[in-house]
Amino acid sequence: MRNVLLTLSYDGTDFCGWQKQAYADEKSRVRTVQEELENALTRLHNQKTLVYGSGRTDSGVHAAGQAAHFFSPLSSIPAKNYVRALNAYLPSDIRITDAADVPDDFSARTSATSRVYRYFISPRRNIDAFQARYSWLVPYEPDIPRLNALCGCLKGEIDCTSFCASGDESLSMMRYIERAHFFESSSFPSGNPLIVFEIEANAFLWNMVRTITGTLIGLDRTGKDLPHMQKILDAKDRRAAGETAPARGLFLYKVRFDGVRRH
Repeated sequence: MRNVLLTLSYDGTDFCGWQKQAYADEKSRVRTVQEELENALTRLHNQKTLVYGSGRTDSGVHAAGQAAHFFSPLSSIPAKNYVRALNAYLPSDIRITDAADVPDDFSARTSATSRVYRYFISPRRNIDAFQARYSWLVPYEPDIPRLNALCGCLKGEIDCTSFCASGDESLSMMRYIERAHFFESSSFPSGNPLIVFEIEANAFLWNMVRTITGTLIGLDRTGKDLPHMQKILDAKDRRAAGETAPARGLFLYKVRFDGVRRH
């Protein structure tokens, strides 16, 4: 058996998240990225093949660079050939973009040193169909310098309880945030302006990125400054934070394996 690392992208709109789910019968079945990928691998190998992701994305959340590994019984096929072979079996809203052999003890989850997420925001009312599908429309012009000032406390090891959805079963609310910042970009294909929030951390809590995004936008819209964001962090209470931004604007952008291990 050999260990193969996949890099994949997917449009999460029609998926109930990454993680496969148990269901009582076919009528209660939901579509997940993990199950679609395992089905494709099982067809390719002619035997049941499990796949392990670097982390879970929620329902409606997308990925530009999710990482996952699996153990292959095939010794002859070059790893790169899995890109074409799997894409032939997968639906069009999942695409394998890279494949590589990795050591037997490599894990897409525990070997990862950080994850990078990007959240896309459309600061205007007249948007195209693509922005409507993949970004959050806010009815004002966000102030990027103020937003970046508000991000000033999102650095280092932080108790992120205020940004965690109820029901998260993580043993610790502490996360190490490497960086968090806003910048301007352009949408595809029209070139309309977008604002992007990028955050990198060793790991994330349930709804953490979307809640941070919604909180920052809410503070900026009401003219608040850094002490207000710090007060929300210090509260360690989800009720102190703002709204949770919609899933459609969030992308797992990249999984890093070459950084400093923070956990």
